[in-house]
Amino acid sequence: MIKKKPYGKDLKAQLKAAAKDKLYHFTLSDDTIRGAILHATRMVNEMRGNHGLGILETLVLGHAYVAAALMCANLKGDERIGLKIDCAGPIKGLHVEANAFGEVRGYLKNVPIPMEKPLEDFNLSPFFGTGILSVSKVSREAKQPFTGQVELTYGSIAKDLAYYYSTSEQTPSVFNLSVKFDPEGNVTGAGGLLLQVMPGADETTVNRLESLLSHVPSIGTSFTEGMEALELISHNFEKLNPQFLGEHRIEFMCHCSHDRVREMLAMLPEKDLRDMAANGPFPVEIKCQHCATPYRFNEKDLFGIMSQINS
Repeated sequence: MIKKKPYGKDLKAQLKAAAKDKLYHFTLSDDTIRGAILHATRMVNEMRGNHGLGILETLVLGHAYVAAALMCANLKGDERIGLKIDCAGPIKGLHVEANAFGEVRGYLKNVPIPMEKPLEDFNLSPFFGTGILSVSKVSREAKQPFTGQVELTYGSIAKDLAYYYSTSEQTPSVFNLSVKFDPEGNVTGAGGLLLQVMPGADETTVNRLESLLSHVPSIGTSFTEGMEALELISHNFEKLNPQFLGEHRIEFMCHCSHDRVREMLAMLPEKDLRDMAANGPFPVEIKCQHCATPYRFNEKDLFGIMSQINS
């Protein structure tokens, strides 16, 4: 993977941004509410740079990246989680996955997203339309990934994911996904919040949580203004006695490489490789769908792959 636009004007700024992008775990009200808060400004900016996205596309895929990162909070070992949407609206769909190491990658199915008129607000439901949201979890122990599905009900990744967890996993959940833009269209703050009510939470606690949530400011705006993730939780949920459990990095990361793409080419029928090597056009460019990194192969490379197959 090659990051086209590392976030930060110099190495010092890039390292500082990397240190900020983290997922923090916490509980509220004596462990009856489980939570995670994510700072993801660097991740969303680097994702945007690689995929070459406009404001609307960045908002949609940024929300999906933040959601997937929040959902990886409880993964372990080599587990990974996937978020997939197939829809009839102009977005057409998206696929994002995150693993236990906090690495997130994914893509939109339709770029650019067609618009009949300029974007007036950030209501995305008309761009999704009807469709299906799928969540899959993959682990080494399981022979097949577990996948659950719900119909798109709200046209909002946050609300439809909350609906998924409440209906498919019987876990009342709240997602808050936020990407903040400045007047020039630059992403200045991105992040999200996930809260899940555990068995044993009483009605008073749930009502208090709902009241506090109604006063939580925009997460993207808060990060733009310099507020830290832990500060946001401590300040807004002080009455529920937050207890912080740990943290780990979050990063836009794909493990594609020139060698891996070369191995994929070697699996093509020899006649297709021969035609490609004879007719080009050169360099033959193959782009990773998940991170948009281009890999280029010249005539010599292709004949070398055929020689390897026939040896």
